[in-house]
Formats: sequence, structure tokens, C-alpha cells
Amino acid sequence: MSNAYEEERSVAFDAVQAAAQLTESVRDRMGEILEKDDQTPVTVADFGSQALICRALMEVFPQDPVIAEEDSSVLRNPDNIDVRNRVIEHVRDHYPNVQAEGIYTWIDHGTAREYSDRFWTLDPIDGTKGFVRGDQYAIALALIVDGTPKVAALCCPYLPDSLDADHPETRGQAFLAVQGDGTVQRPLSGDAPPSPIHTSDTTDPAEGRFTESFVSAHSSRGLAAAAAERLGITADPVRIDSQAKYAIVAKGNAEIYLRLPRPGTDYTERIWDHAAGALAVTAAGGTVTDMYGRPLDFTHGPLLKENTGVVATNGPVHDDVVAALTGASEEA
Repeated sequence: MSNAYEEERSVAFDAVQAAAQLTESVRDRMGEILEKDDQTPVTVADFGSQALICRALMEVFPQDPVIAEEDSSVLRNPDNIDVRNRVIEHVRDHYPNVQAEGIYTWIDHGTAREYSDRFWTLDPIDGTKGFVRGDQYAIALALIVDGTPKVAALCCPYLPDSLDADHPETRGQAFLAVQGDGTVQRPLSGDAPPSPIHTSDTTDPAEGRFTESFVSAHSSRGLAAAAAERLGITADPVRIDSQAKYAIVAKGNAEIYLRLPRPGTDYTERIWDHAAGALAVTAAGGTVTDMYGRPLDFTHGPLLKENTGVVATNGPVHDDVVAALTGASEEA
């Protein structure tokens, strides 16, 4: 990698890996789960992860806004004192002298909601249901400059180095991407240096492999299946939680990731669910657009409101996938 955004990528990479230590510690001692207003489960790990990452960004880039998923309001509720104490306990493993108000301040550094020419976006636990289930999840951080992701740090604490065989000893992978400068992968354990990764060179979409959400409510599996039939794809999809799906496209374990709107819904994608993963794929040689082939537009605060769905591919098959989706949508 060149020296482009050298300080940003160093801080981001270190921050998500520190957060992974906290989240895995929480998962080892899984306890109470709260419910946010939208009924998405949120755990001690979400708050602890966001606190550590925002604290790192505040220290080095204090002027940079952060658009993140969480805020401290749940922890400030007196009814949640047990959860608050657990968050404090885990954060103090990293900063022994911090008090509750300091943790709240770190978490709430991520409550920016307006677009600016330079900002970070963070999902402290992407794939919370996978986290709770003891499966895949990701910690996803990206720097957006002039509406374009420039730096991404994507940490997948349970993802093995290969999906083709069960190698539990390789679980825990981190990915760092810089626009125009490639994507590298580094195991969370051991001293192995980062190694460059690249999307697959498959040019025939019929030979491609889908990856999609483990939870069926997250995307239209019917439309994906119809597109796969048009493309001649027969391989079973890889179903996993979180932006780990982007990681496996970036490293060539799958060619296509689809996040498609379900019929009758008007859900708008959130930027923190896609910014880091999208850059990991594009910097590794892939292509990411919405389902109509439009670039993802990160200039509208937390929402991808000018886009419909997300399509990430290895690159060569992208136009074919978008065309298949268009045909399948018109036929539906």
C-alpha cells in the first residue's frame, strides 16, 4: 500500500481490532440483551465497540464527525443499570480509569446525522443476530471524503480464512481497504503481516456463487433466485450475517452479494451497513452499485436514499447480474 491516508488507515485498523477484543470478551460472557425501538437486538458489545472506536477517532481526528448506529440513551436509562455496569466493566479492560460519563461522551461522538465533506461511518456490531447466535458478525468503519469511501476497516472476528473447509483455528480476520490502493487481510491472532486480496477472476456468471443474508427478512430471496436462474447459477448461496459477505466477495470466495428490497417494503439502506464492505470489494477489484447499476450515494446523512438495494460483485459479472435483476423484476 502507498502512504495515502496513512494515519487514518492505521487508526481505523487498530480501532476495529481493539473493538473485536471487547466484543469477543462480551460474547464469551453473553448476558442481557436489550431491544431498541426498531426491535433489533443490541448488546453490551454494541456500546462498548462504539465507545472504543469513537474514542480513538476523537483522539486523532477530533474535527471529524462520526455517523454511527448507537447513542447512549439506553445506557442512561436507570432501568438498564446492569447493562450499563457491564459496558463500563468491558471498556475499563481497555481504559481502567474511565467513568460512565466519559463512555457516554465517546459513544455520543457517533451521533452526527448530517452529511459533511469528510466524516466517518461506523457499525459497531453489524449482524447483531449473528453475534447473539454465536455466528458471523462484523465491526465496520469507513472514512467518507467528498461522498466517496476512502478508507475502510472491516473486522470479522468469527470468519475463517476459507469457507471451503472448516478451519476453526483461522477464525478471526480483519480487512483494510484504501480507495485505489487495494485491500489487505490480516488474521486477528498471530503475527502474520497483512496480505493483499483480490476478487475472483470469474467471467461467466453461471460459474458464480451468491452470498446473501442469513436472515431472510433482510433481502428478497425470491428476486435473487429468479436472477440466479436467468444467470444459470446452480451453486447454493452462501448465507451468513453481516458485512462478512462483502469480505468473502473481496477475497474471491463468492462472486455476487445481493441486498434486495423485499416486496411491499420501503426500507432504505443505512450507510454504516455498506460503506466499509463496499470499499473492501471495490478496492479489491470488484464493483458495487445499487440494483439498477447506480453508484452508491453517501451524501445524504445516514441513508442511501437515492439507491435501491445493493449489488456487489467480483467485477466482470456485474453488468450481467444487474441485467438479470432488471429482467427478473420486470417479470415479477
